[in-house]
Amino acid sequence: MSDSNMNDASHGGPTAPLIKMVNQISANNLHHGDDTQAAELVATHLKKFWARPMKRQIIDYADTDGSELSPVSRLAIARLKTMSSTVKDWEETSDAG
Repeated sequence: MSDSNMNDASHGGPTAPLIKMVNQISANNLHHGDDTQAAELVATHLKKFWARPMKRQIIDYADTDGSELSPVSRLAIARLKTMSSTVKDWEETSDAG
């Protein structure tokens, strides 16, 4: 098992707090409509308020495992990745860190 797979919430790795946060943010936005609408709001929140290293880490986790992410969280992270044409773009335009 690779180090990135050891970072999930069930192993208590360094990604665990981020997984918990994104799942809570997703749960708090479910009342805004369907999963796609909620995911859009979550992705916007992540883009605006999460520091670049946090975004990189949660994207890496979603790409390598993602098993602890809620369905809305998975959609939100996928949307975060597509909010601009490249990761570099959102890093340069990020409001946080």
